[in-house]
Amino acid sequence: MDTKNEEEETRKVEFEPVEIEYVSYGGEHHLPLIMSLVDQELSEPYSIFTYRYFVYLWPQLSFLAFHQGKCVGTVVCKMGQHRNTFRGYIAMLVVIKPYRSRGIATELVTRSIKVMMESGCEEVTLEAEVTNKGALALYGRLGFIRAKRLFHYYLNGVDAFRLKLLFPSPELFSSLPMITNNEDSHRHTDHMPPEECCELH
Repeated sequence: MDTKNEEEETRKVEFEPVEIEYVSYGGEHHLPLIMSLVDQELSEPYSIFTYRYFVYLWPQLSFLAFHQGKCVGTVVCKMGQHRNTFRGYIAMLVVIKPYRSRGIATELVTRSIKVMMESGCEEVTLEAEVTNKGALALYGRLGFIRAKRLFHYYLNGVDAFRLKLLFPSPELFSSLPMITNNEDSHRHTDHMPPEECCELH
């Protein structure tokens, strides 16, 4: 990629927050959009089976953000029983560079967390690279705590923090601030084939 194309991809886009449209995963026509964003922004490889595992079983937990018809962000999640806890899991979050630091990632994540809580989840977990300060700050502002450090978790050798959000009461969630984040892309993976990860890790 040449310098001109790199500059075009990172140049900030001017828009009003009301111009961003958020939609739930609506079917097969949305899958290529999600795959394109994740493949473009995240280095962790995923097969089409992995994407379908998430969006087919938990379509209500995946959201996409659009600006003037262009998909600029997405979040992909799941939920299920983990030991004695019904847990939500944030698998992928991406916002393309020109649209970062404008609250889109926060809105995407908050929408998914709200559905998880309404569905009876007692907590939400995810993994984030220890070097991704923006993502860690975002989740910290939303009330996530660092539960564990996972050494050499990602294929590129980078460590991860396992983050956890507990739901002590519905009233607490309703007061969560909508704060703009600095970095809107990160990757999570259970590091096992999707057909084997019926439990959340």
